[in-house]
Amino acid sequence: VQLQASGGGLVQPGGSLRLSCAISGLALEKNNIGWFRQAPGKQRERVSCTSSDDGSAYYADSVKGRFTISRDNHRNAVYLEMNSLKPEDTAVYYCAARRVTSIYYTLSSREYDYWGQGTVVTVSS
Repeated sequence: VQLQASGGGLVQPGGSLRLSCAISGLALEKNNIGWFRQAPGKQRERVSCTSSDDGSAYYADSVKGRFTISRDNHRNAVYLEMNSLKPEDTAVYYCAARRVTSIYYTLSSREYDYWGQGTVVTVSS
């Protein structure tokens, strides 16, 4: 199983980025997906999660209205569209998968089975 996150980079405040997570070895439709991030010197925090049936999604209050999680089961990929980026969004972003078929997303990082290597997002002028 591999999760390959990409799409990070340096962007100015107010800018946008689209993170991708290419997944192999898993049937995406049978997995809950989450995006997490860890800023320098801080604990990892959840950003957004979606259920395996793609029917429900969670967003942290800090990103609500700016970020959108989506998935493409045909391509076995998950995305995180990030708009109106702020310096406090600077972090390493990780995608994760949990082997479960559910209408509910998974919030706890400890329940995820697989993790990508992370992609760095830097928001700075």
